[in-house]
Amino acid sequence: MRRPVTAVLSALAVGLIVLFAAPLPARAAAIFVETNPSTVRTGDEVSVRASCTDNLQAATVSSSPFGVVQVQPNFGFLTATTRVPATARPGDYPVTLTCPDKQKATSTLHVVARVEPAQGPATGGGGTAPGRSAPMLIGGGVAAIAAGLALAFVSLRRRRLG
Repeated sequence: MRRPVTAVLSALAVGLIVLFAAPLPARAAAIFVETNPSTVRTGDEVSVRASCTDNLQAATVSSSPFGVVQVQPNFGFLTATTRVPATARPGDYPVTLTCPDKQKATSTLHVVARVEPAQGPATGGGGTAPGRSAPMLIGGGVAAIAAGLALAFVSLRRRRLG
């Protein structure tokens, strides 16, 4: 009988502490800037998402590859889309957010060279690719379907007779 009374008193004490404890001050909004994707090929678009203390005013984001971009309020964040020029050199570039209250945040944008393959990937013998073996594969498939239909016809016919 003592155990339930102790448990009830303990729960009551914890509840009162939580109820009358001083509230914690609100945490300040995180100030950040990020790019999506964080690794981009030259000539491709990159989205910028940022946050300042007050996301109701526009801020600026700057980086060597794309220059200065104005980020606008959008669904609680500051967003913009920009393009990394095809002439940009591959490398890691700092992306700096400057908020209206002069606070700053930095992230890194990784720019890689645009490489176009000269031919398709080596994924096997190319048996399904059109060429010399395609008619043989098509003929074999048609023959397999015909053999299956003939076998089905014969087995149905035997059932009826038997």
